[in-house]
Amino acid sequence: MGVSDKKQFKALSAPKGVPDYYPPQSAAFAKVRETMVHQARLSGFQHIELPIFEDTALFARGVGESTDVVSKEMYTFADRGDRSVTLRPEGTAGVMRAVIEHNLDRGQLPVKLNYYGPFFRYERPQAGRYRQLQQVGVEAIGVDDPALDAEVVALADRCFRSLGLTGFRLELTSLGDADCRPAYREKLQEFLFKLDLDEETRRRAEINPLRVLDDKRPEMQEKLVDAPLMLDHLDDKCREHFETVTGMLDDMGVEYTINPRMVRGLDYYTKTCFEFVHDGLGAQSGIGGGGRYDGLMAQLGGQDLSGIGFGLGVDRAMLALEAEGIELDGTDSRVDVYGVAMGSAAKHRMTVLVDELRKAGISTDMSFGDRGLKGAMKGANRAGARFALVLGDQELENGTVAVKDLEAHEQHDVALEELTTHLAQRLG
Repeated sequence: MGVSDKKQFKALSAPKGVPDYYPPQSAAFAKVRETMVHQARLSGFQHIELPIFEDTALFARGVGESTDVVSKEMYTFADRGDRSVTLRPEGTAGVMRAVIEHNLDRGQLPVKLNYYGPFFRYERPQAGRYRQLQQVGVEAIGVDDPALDAEVVALADRCFRSLGLTGFRLELTSLGDADCRPAYREKLQEFLFKLDLDEETRRRAEINPLRVLDDKRPEMQEKLVDAPLMLDHLDDKCREHFETVTGMLDDMGVEYTINPRMVRGLDYYTKTCFEFVHDGLGAQSGIGGGGRYDGLMAQLGGQDLSGIGFGLGVDRAMLALEAEGIELDGTDSRVDVYGVAMGSAAKHRMTVLVDELRKAGISTDMSFGDRGLKGAMKGANRAGARFALVLGDQELENGTVAVKDLEAHEQHDVALEELTTHLAQRLG
């Protein structure tokens, strides 16, 4: 290929709205995700790996056709078999489908599952709003118990606090259930249909009037000031459920604000509903949320069992950490040991040493290419290594390797056959 041919190729970039996480930032990203997952496992949630795409009908039925997610934001396409499939926009519907399909609800309840990974929504990209978003989520399925609601809300709060975040607030409400919501729906529609609504908003009011309360346009918010609120129309059962949840959160020391106007973007929520908001993020201030979903399992063809869960934004948590000026500990350390070989014979031996250390569970890297000692040691520092191993012709002749403690600024010669044991003890 000639020089003129090469000019035809342009550098490629990631699709619009799809962020890359690369070193050193990727270490912080992984730490955020792993910290959240660790907290879920401490609460007895087990991992479930979900498909990246599902049958489109799953989200149309499970998430709700009136939602913006289904009507405007899904990546939907026909596969080669002319089947309509969709890149997953959220996790709850997929988890529920898996629970039904694999009879996980036939054992001990609740089924407590944890998942993480990318989700996809076709939105206008901006800070904190991506077309490929990263989330950690949990679902607890099979028991309608306010104690379970309190556990899930407290777990989400702990996920953020375990990262060191403090500048967020937890907003909480109840969206009622199938017994009390219909009467409220009629009252809300009666109020909305008296307003001067555009055609799209009126259609939304007919399908799911609660979604109208989520309209962020200032002129609509002004019109909705006197709208009836679900929290004022709960029946005794739902009110008692909500008061029990808030009482348990009080006793656990979880701070929250009751927001009677909260409307989540998915149709399946009932009773307890919550969102975490961080004002340091600007317009996209939500960093996670969730709620209870009575009736969703039955709607997807399973038993009539309740569930509760959440989705926490890893991308949003990263931005919140940045807003609060928090740097996660250990994010700059890649390996514990870094090998530097001077000469071809030393490099051969160092390659074997590095492999032995890795087999012993010691994170190790080495210098490649023909860099001098000074340049290779810069590599050790960039890798965040605690120990550097220097091996040259003299060390090979003596059967030793120079072990440099980069924290204590000390150096010792160690016999090659004793290196693994020596480092394992020092890293202890």
